[in-house]
Amino acid sequence: MTHDAVFYLVLAVAVTILGLSKGGFAGIGMVSTPLVAAFSDPLTAAGLMLPVMMVQDPVAVFLYRRSFDRSLLRRMLPGAVLGVALAYVFAASVPEWSVQAVLGVLSLGFALWQLAILRRGVPDLPPVPRFDRVLGLLSGAGSGFSSAIAHAGSPPFQIYVMPRHLPKEVYVGTSVMFFAATNVMKVPSFAALGLFRSDLLALSVLYMPLAVFSSWLGVRLVRYVDVQRFNVIITLILLLIGLSLLWQSAADLSAWWHR
Repeated sequence: MTHDAVFYLVLAVAVTILGLSKGGFAGIGMVSTPLVAAFSDPLTAAGLMLPVMMVQDPVAVFLYRRSFDRSLLRRMLPGAVLGVALAYVFAASVPEWSVQAVLGVLSLGFALWQLAILRRGVPDLPPVPRFDRVLGLLSGAGSGFSSAIAHAGSPPFQIYVMPRHLPKEVYVGTSVMFFAATNVMKVPSFAALGLFRSDLLALSVLYMPLAVFSSWLGVRLVRYVDVQRFNVIITLILLLIGLSLLWQSAADLSAWWHR
């Protein structure tokens, strides 16, 4: 695998953004995988980012080991298994432009969702106890699928969990536990797709110190930076990246169709 200097710079920016998200700038980490995918391909981008994320997960799990909702995890994690499996079947059986198109759609959807939240807050959906387990399963599946394709499982998770108005620490802890478990679930499918090649792993390891440093930096910057304004800027960038990915996938589809 060979890349130019621009790709390595973009990867550094993506890892830094991911680290800042772990350090307190919640929500901005979604931009990382689409950003790298715009300069490589979706599966390579996902394969590069997963080891970096898994290095950060144990610290977060330790910090929130006593602050999470077990009942929500019991409802959502079986769905996450299903979602990750569906993502593997999809990625293994369709052309690259299809994965790129789905990544573009997920990027656009997440960006619009984030802008709506920043403007109006999370919609307060009425409780439906009769279907709660089904909704938990479906939300987990949606999170698992989008997380496996783009490391972007937050919207389905938020739709199901945030209207419950959990205490902030419990909400964050539940999110940490859910996505740490989901990241572990991805390992077999990523290995089957050949995304743990030695060259990709070596590149991920190279950027891990930057990930740790940027997480530490995020903890400190979050006290001084207007997080909401920063999130708006990152979300608008994600919107543009989503449009770019859709444009690239359309061009690749056209070339594939005319072969």
